[in-house]
Amino acid sequence: ESFHKLGYRKLSAINTAQQDLNTIELIENKLLIGEGGAGKNPEVASQAYSKSKEDVLDFLRFSFGEDYDRIFVCAGAGGGTGAGSVIPLVHTVQELNEIVNAPTSKVGVILALPKISEGKKVNANAHNTLNEAYKLVEQGLVSPLIILDNEKINKLYPGLPVAPFWQTANSSIAGLFHLFNLVSAKDSSYSSFDPNDYKTILDSGLIVFGAAPIADWKNPMSITKTVRDNVAGNVLSGGVDLKTGNMAGVVMIGGHSVLENAPQENIDLAFEQFSRILGRGSTVHRGIYSGDQDNLTVYTVIGGLGRPDEKLQELSKLGDLD
Repeated sequence: ESFHKLGYRKLSAINTAQQDLNTIELIENKLLIGEGGAGKNPEVASQAYSKSKEDVLDFLRFSFGEDYDRIFVCAGAGGGTGAGSVIPLVHTVQELNEIVNAPTSKVGVILALPKISEGKKVNANAHNTLNEAYKLVEQGLVSPLIILDNEKINKLYPGLPVAPFWQTANSSIAGLFHLFNLVSAKDSSYSSFDPNDYKTILDSGLIVFGAAPIADWKNPMSITKTVRDNVAGNVLSGGVDLKTGNMAGVVMIGGHSVLENAPQENIDLAFEQFSRILGRGSTVHRGIYSGDQDNLTVYTVIGGLGRPDEKLQELSKLGDLD
C-alpha cells in the first residue's frame, strides 16, 4: 500500500491467510497459498509455498509482465508466512527473471524486523530469516537487502500511537527508496546523483537508508557534527556497522535561499564526513538538489555493508536461540 500511494503499480500480495489479504487495500493482484495462516510457524508457510510454487510463478508473471527493472520481495521476517516463504520466493523470482530475460538476475528483498515486544518466537523467526537472507546476499543472488527495523523506528518516533505506527514504518522505507528513484532521474544545476550511481548501490548487497535535517548549515563545525551524530543515528536499522559499508549515495536537498547562501566548503565538509563514517576505499556518490522547503536535509543510502552481526546477536538473544 505504501508503494502504491507513491505511484508504483506493478504490485502483488501473497499470503497464507485470507483475512490478511482482505486488509490490504489498493492492490488488486492477490494470491492465497494456504488456509488460515501460518500461526507464526515458518514451516507451515514453507510447505504451503512448495505446493503452490508453480501458481506463484504464473501469478508473478501475470502481475508484473515481462518489462520491469527489478522485483523486490517485501516480507515480515518475524511472522510465519514471511519467514517461511521469503527465501523460496526469491528463487521463484530468479526463475521468472531468467524466463523474461530481465535486466538483472538479482532480486531485491525488504525485510521488516519485529519490535522487541513482539515476543520470543517472532524474534527467533526474524533471526533465522535475516541470517538466511544475508547468505543469499553473499551468494550474489539477493541485492539489495534492505532492513526495516521496527524497533529502531520505535525509537526514532517515541510516543507514536498504535494506529499510525505501521504506516509510519512502511512509508519511511518506501518514501526514501522513492526519493532516490526520483532524484536519480532528475537533472540538477548543482550536482547530480545519476541512475548508474544508484544502480551501483542497489547491486552492492545489504543497504540501509537514512535522513537527517541540517539546521546550522552556516557553521562548518556544526554541519560535520550533524552528519556524524544524526545521520548514523537515523538510519532505519539498528545493529548494522556502517564502517563495513563501501559506498553511499548522499543527496542534499535544500531550499533555493539555502543553496544560494550555504558556503560550498561547508557542503563539501558534510560529504567528506561520509567518507569518514564508511570504511577505507569507500565511494560516496553525491547529489545536490533544490527543493520547495526553506531548509537543508541530507538523505543517505549506504551499501556494501557487512553481515549485521550485532542485530543477529540481538535477535538471537531475544528469541532464546543463544
